[in-house]
Amino acid sequence: MTNEKAARFRALHTTPPLLLPNCWDAASAAVIASAGAPAIATTSAGVAWSLGRPDGDALDRDAAAAAVERVVRAVDLPVTADIESGFGRTPKGVRKTLAAVASAGAVGVNIEDSDTETPGVLRPLTDQAERLAAAREGAGADLFINARIDIYLAGIGEPETRLAAAIERAATYTEAGADGIFVPGVTDSETIAALVNAISLPLNILAGPGAPAPSALAKLGVARISLGSGVASAAYAAARRATIAFIESDSYVGVEDGLDYGTMQGLLQ
Repeated sequence: MTNEKAARFRALHTTPPLLLPNCWDAASAAVIASAGAPAIATTSAGVAWSLGRPDGDALDRDAAAAAVERVVRAVDLPVTADIESGFGRTPKGVRKTLAAVASAGAVGVNIEDSDTETPGVLRPLTDQAERLAAAREGAGADLFINARIDIYLAGIGEPETRLAAAIERAATYTEAGADGIFVPGVTDSETIAALVNAISLPLNILAGPGAPAPSALAKLGVARISLGSGVASAAYAAARRATIAFIESDSYVGVEDGLDYGTMQGLLQ
């Protein structure tokens, strides 16, 4: 079951690229699945918000794994989990997190290299390599480990140094056992093409307004395109617009196009 889903998920990282929407709870996962997604990712920000916490390792391992389990139960698709920096201070802690997430039914994870205790700083290469190696031990051979490089997202270093630094990190993470490389924060085609050419593993790009269209990213050789917290943010914006229309504009316009009660009930039966 999980092995079949894991194999299916790996096979999606080819051509055309995997278009991977991000959910934040069981209901959003069911809606995304019903819209035709081939696989689903969680967004750490969306999951944290839905549980009343900010993004950035504010959840603990048990809460994060429980959220993944609820998503997995809601859909019959491969699910990959955003586990932030691994919910563990040490490689041993990361290994425990991976074992918990795999037990919850996820077939993939994202692990970022930002040091959450020191905002704007990346973990040293050797430290992150140890954490990824521990993640592989905890996950087993089947689970897809997507190693996230936050150089561009966090604006680390001078702009002209970032490409070489990202490529260096990608090579180290590949050696440590990663299956894919995720470089959020990059939107210009020239840099994306250079990353594709220099990195041996499937490249994941975070997309949305301002990024090249999925079809353009496909032509550049990107293997996986995700929306991060974008879908959750859009849903919360819709809730805000509906509330403002109701309170301030004497209108129900904000809830006119919602999914009906019967549809939602059916998705979660």
